[in-house]
Amino acid sequence: MENNSAIEKLIERAEAYAKTSLELYKYNAIDKSADIFSTLAVRLAITVVLIMFSLMINIGLALWIGEILGKAYYGFFVIAVFYLLLALLLYIFRKQWIKNPVSNFIIVKTLKED
Repeated sequence: MENNSAIEKLIERAEAYAKTSLELYKYNAIDKSADIFSTLAVRLAITVVLIMFSLMINIGLALWIGEILGKAYYGFFVIAVFYLLLALLLYIFRKQWIKNPVSNFIIVKTLKED
């Protein structure tokens, strides 16, 4: 009779431990997901502001270059060619400059121990 009682207590404790461990893993996953998404949200907000800044600078530069070249639309052509070259560079080096750093960021954030 006492053996049954001891075994039942052991089983109850094992169940409680398993439930607690599962909850802990769930909360850790939620914490890491929230950390990743909040960091990405901040970076996205900063990127949007930088894009707006870049847009205004590019319009001003295009108008200025166009004034130097004699026609306003020439400046926009020059800026467009610059961005075409930049896009080609990004395409050629996309794994080194974009894919690998983003993958590493997500891995580091996921495996981070608090």
